[in-house]
Amino acid sequence: MILIGVDPHKSSHTAVAVDTAGHQVGERRFTVNAGTFRQLMCWCAHWPDRRFAIEGARGLGRTLAQQLAPAGESVVDVPSTLSARARLLATGGDRKTDANDARHVAQVALFHNDLRPVEPEDQTTILRLLTERHDDLVHERTRVLHRLHAVLRDLLPGGVPTCLSADKAAAAMKGIRPVTATDACRRDIARDLLADLRRLDRRVTDNEAEMRDTIAATRTMLTALPGLGTVLAAKVIGHVGGVSRFPTEHHFASYTGSAPLDASSGNNIRHRLNTGGNRALNSVLHIIAICQIRNGGRGQDYYLRKIAEGKTPAEARRALKRRLSNVVYRIMRRDQRNQLARAT
Repeated sequence: MILIGVDPHKSSHTAVAVDTAGHQVGERRFTVNAGTFRQLMCWCAHWPDRRFAIEGARGLGRTLAQQLAPAGESVVDVPSTLSARARLLATGGDRKTDANDARHVAQVALFHNDLRPVEPEDQTTILRLLTERHDDLVHERTRVLHRLHAVLRDLLPGGVPTCLSADKAAAAMKGIRPVTATDACRRDIARDLLADLRRLDRRVTDNEAEMRDTIAATRTMLTALPGLGTVLAAKVIGHVGGVSRFPTEHHFASYTGSAPLDASSGNNIRHRLNTGGNRALNSVLHIIAICQIRNGGRGQDYYLRKIAEGKTPAEARRALKRRLSNVVYRIMRRDQRNQLARAT
């Protein structure tokens, strides 16, 4: 077995091949262009028993990884933190070159069997792209809304209510009669901002409709969980990808940052808050927990039970998030089994 480590950059990819003992047997630098994949395949053709390890297969190495995986090659994603630690252990410092980085990437893959395999992009990737676009649109809409508030505050005595929408802003602007040239300029800017707000509203609506169609195609049962709507379900599926990469619900909870970290020492047994993990998924669990606490049901009952046990509201909410992480994991595993059953 030959491990081929790849250190990807925007304009070049450096590949280093190592054997099962970690010794380098080949090295090649490729210029990134339309023929990079073909050149790489020609270079490694005399190693039929091979596996690729790419640093940042969801970042700069995504294009190459998504060319290799559909072609039937075995590819794993090596986090940059692991390759940096391997470089530190090997050199005793932070001296780095592309070839050394690629060799350390291959060596990490050689001795770590739990690295994430690269799968061809599917609906989970589409959902992640849609949710990222949704976040961008919502942030831009919020910025435009704040700016419109500021302009209308100078045009209307007392401004407008905080729960402003495009229709409410249009109704408020009908009564504006500028007296000075400065106010006329403010009115024109407010009209432009209102047009931007309506455009963003349409794009957010279209984006959510596309998400609903994609979610329906996955046949997931996540949306049946109280507090988990279309946008949040799309974010969960998009960020998790294949749930089978998590052997247990405890691994999944660690990934979402909902599992506390063991900080015990000697006879002192204690845990501390986990500020790591996937913060997007942690935010989703937080929103679900807040909705369930507010709207009643089993989530609220669990929260109140933890409060009765003497936990603070923050501790009880974190306990509910941990429980919700297990529920989400079990639903996604059930969805996966149903999908496999339909395929057979």
